[in-house]
Amino acid sequence: MASYIIRRILIGIPTILALVVFSYLLIVVAPGSPFAGERPLPPDVLANIEARYGLDRPLAEQIASYVWRIVMDFDFGPSFAYQDRTVTDIVLQGFPVTLTYGFLAFLVSVLVGVTLGIVAAIRKNTWLDYLAVGISIGAQALPNFVMAPILVLVFTLWLGVLPGGGWQGGQLPYLVMPVIALSTSFMASIARITRSSMLEVLNADFILTARAMGLGFGRIIFSHALKPAMLPVVSYLGPTFVGMITGSVVIDMYFSTGGIGQFFVNAAINRDYPLIMGITILTGCLTVTFNLVVDVLYAWIDPRIRY
Repeated sequence: MASYIIRRILIGIPTILALVVFSYLLIVVAPGSPFAGERPLPPDVLANIEARYGLDRPLAEQIASYVWRIVMDFDFGPSFAYQDRTVTDIVLQGFPVTLTYGFLAFLVSVLVGVTLGIVAAIRKNTWLDYLAVGISIGAQALPNFVMAPILVLVFTLWLGVLPGGGWQGGQLPYLVMPVIALSTSFMASIARITRSSMLEVLNADFILTARAMGLGFGRIIFSHALKPAMLPVVSYLGPTFVGMITGSVVIDMYFSTGGIGQFFVNAAINRDYPLIMGITILTGCLTVTFNLVVDVLYAWIDPRIRY
């Protein structure tokens, strides 16, 4: 197992480097300039600004210098749009906010989704199954950009029980609607995957053997059926967790939480190259890491898997 983890880490390093190079190329070759405004700058002033940030050098030299600065000093450079602030400062400000509500949304989606899927599979073709499937379909039909305004309309404008936006240090009233809006569609997908996987496992030969041996129903479900049924769910949870904790643009923009998704949108609008690259690298590193975690969990869930 240790050798497998080391190999995956070594593979992840060139993957991140390739992500950096291609992302930088896509940003630079796109039309426009981070310093272009409503009134064009004089050529001399623009040349001085580009020289200040190293944008006057050849593209290959810019990429090499950027990668070297990250590897040696873990320095993502200054932001173009946010004066006197570095990319590291901005990420450290926004990422804890996103991590807080993203992690809570992940827990809610997993707990509720897995529970609905198990109940629907165990009580197949009963009212509980129809209710669980109906909740899943309804949640799937309400993505976060639809759920967010509905929640504000109901709980803020009509009932007046929850604030419509803000963060205030992550107080509970400011967390409720972002967590619900972010978790619903993921919860629906987890419930559907869990239900179909559990139904397949319940019809497997080893489950029929356990029933024939007279084992209790609860023991069959939780000791024999649950772990193998979780394999497809775990595969889905890796990228889902990364997507949640790296920020939802809709959640950050709609609820004004100050998370990293809002900074990413502003960076794209303002052509803030360093900030875009910093958030992209963060997302890439988290994706590689949690895909590795998912693969390692496979061996614990299914002992037949060896690396």
